Amino acid sequence: MTTVLIILAVVLGVLALWLIALYNGLVILRNRVKEGWSDIDVQLKRRHDLIPNLLNSVKGYMTHEREILENVTKFRSQAMDAQASGDNAALGKAESALGSALGGLRVAFEAYPDLKANTNVAQLMDELSDTENKIQASRRFYNSMVRDFNTKIEKFPNNLLAGIMKFTAFTFFEVEDASERKNIEVKF
Repeated sequence: MTTVLIILAVVLGVLALWLIALYNGLVILRNRVKEGWSDIDVQLKRRHDLIPNLLNSVKGYMTHEREILENVTKFRSQAMDAQASGDNAALGKAESALGSALGGLRVAFEAYPDLKANTNVAQLMDELSDTENKIQASRRFYNSMVRDFNTKIEKFPNNLLAGIMKFTAFTFFEVEDASERKNIEVKF
């Protein structure tokens, strides 16, 4: 009888340790997903802060490219609204539109050698390019953390307990606009 109780206590102890390890692993992954989202948020804020400076620097040079400048401003505003609302799907769509508009702005810069030679514009373009690279890296980090978390809560037997412990899947940060997947065509 005591042998059975000892075996039962060991089994229950191992089960309790497994549950603790599972819970802690899910908490760690969930926090990494949140960290990844926070990184994206920081880089998007940086992008949103750089855009007005860039636009102010180039307005004098590009008076006849007003539509491009207005689109960048409009899409920046939409992206900031989506970011403030916390709606990830709307944010992804708005950021895709902003990225496309910024691509058009880069193409327009190529058409103006005087503008490219302006050191302020060149510096802001470098900063913007660096920010775009950081946003892409942050998105990749976030999506890899989402993949790891979602995989862990979907695997058996974790899936049986993840729902009970109220862990739900996160959504990937995806490019909404198909035009952002295309190469930008530069014409001279």
